[in-house]
Amino acid sequence: VQLQASGGGFAQAGGSLRLSCKVTGSIFRTNTMGWYRHTPGKERELVAYITSNHTSTYADSVKGRFTIYRDNVRRTLYLQANSLRPEDTALYYCKQMGTRFWGQGTLVTVSS
Repeated sequence: VQLQASGGGFAQAGGSLRLSCKVTGSIFRTNTMGWYRHTPGKERELVAYITSNHTSTYADSVKGRFTIYRDNVRRTLYLQANSLRPEDTALYYCKQMGTRFWGQGTLVTVSS
């Protein structure tokens, strides 16, 4: 099983980025998928997750700004991050929830 994350980069405060996570080697459509983020010196945070029937849950810190969604045909998980803030700067990881499979991380940097 491989999870390939992409889409990170630089953004100004108030800007947007879309993260993607392509999954291979696994039955994608039946798995709950999630995005985590980690900043040095802080605990890893579960940003959002989405179930196989597209029910999504968000951390309070991103609610109303981020949207998680999935394309089961393309076997890809997305995170649309809008109204970015400097405190959103982190390494973002996708994960197949309930398993040991993680993506490699994609860095998001937001400047003020």
